[in-house]
Amino acid sequence: MDRFEFSTVPQLIVERGAARRLGRLLRDRHSAMRLCLVTDRFLHASGLLAPALADLRDHGWEVTVIDDVVADPPDHVVAKAADRARDARAQVVLGMGGGSSMDVAKLIAVLCGSAQPLAEMYGIGKVAGPRLPLILMPTTAGTGSEVTAISIVTTGETSKSGVVSPLLMADLAILDAELTVALPAAATAATGIDAMVHAIEAYTSARLKNPLSDMLARRAMQWLSRNLLQACREPSNLDAREAMLLGAMLAGQAFSNAPVAAVHALAYPLGGHFHVPHGLSNALVLNHVLRFNLPAARPLYADLARVVQAEYAGADDLAAADGFIRYMEELVRATGIPRSLREVGVAQADLPMLARDAMMQQRLLVNNPRPVSEEDALAIYRAAF
Repeated sequence: MDRFEFSTVPQLIVERGAARRLGRLLRDRHSAMRLCLVTDRFLHASGLLAPALADLRDHGWEVTVIDDVVADPPDHVVAKAADRARDARAQVVLGMGGGSSMDVAKLIAVLCGSAQPLAEMYGIGKVAGPRLPLILMPTTAGTGSEVTAISIVTTGETSKSGVVSPLLMADLAILDAELTVALPAAATAATGIDAMVHAIEAYTSARLKNPLSDMLARRAMQWLSRNLLQACREPSNLDAREAMLLGAMLAGQAFSNAPVAAVHALAYPLGGHFHVPHGLSNALVLNHVLRFNLPAARPLYADLARVVQAEYAGADDLAAADGFIRYMEELVRATGIPRSLREVGVAQADLPMLARDAMMQQRLLVNNPRPVSEEDALAIYRAAF
């Protein structure tokens, strides 16, 4: 067996209703008093976080709520949020929300823990530290950000940059299925497909793929594939919601160690230029990237087919791999989310620009099982159009 490394969060809590006793959970672990809660304005205004805020205050926490987070957070939003946390003299950072809120919370923790500027952190292993204690609670089952060492920031007008460092790994991740019940069906579908993409790309990654990431990716695909449509159709079904959270978390652990590839590389320009939510961006290009990768990833796609559909248990790799791609196509179709670029406002004339921008994501493209040229990217976008 080749040498490999694997890392994840040191502590995880899976508990329905954990948000309602969050103050006690954190007081048992921290003697600090000042906590910065990072979220988005919609979640704050919706009242979803009210029970958590009440219990935090009941247990002596002085809470500063930063709810300026937006999707695909720009670097200036991150900097402003960190300034507010410094002004509040935050001692602990709590991120509650989707991937963007958790990504910003990670960066606030390191920006408040040291004097290093954000501009010096972009890339792999460039965060100097130290950082403040960090707790993450997802309100969507998709990004897996609660267990990853990655934060994505929009830099400039449209480009995205990643900060990748072990220091971004949370001290504690808390999964509370009750926090995901209010998520609309379309968002449940898009974030669920996002989580499946994480598992698929981790399982087929050309770099750092290992037995632990493989095991997690396969288990993630089981839970996600069996529960996605039920979570969309029965939003209050806590069993399905919890299975989705667990699947997304396992996929997050997998891709944090065996990194994602071309699906994400081609999805990022869609978010940067057209503000398409990240999960939907992935879904729009997913099956076209799978078709492109098929010559290089056939045995691995066949493995995943046998995970999600028992009928492929005895099939040969060619039939099983093709069946896996058709399975994912039908799953996306069944969710009812958009399935073409034109449906989200992309024009045919935009496709060359998207292909050029995708080529800037070399840190992701190097993980793809098949090399991707700009011409290949353009062909994939045309197929998705």
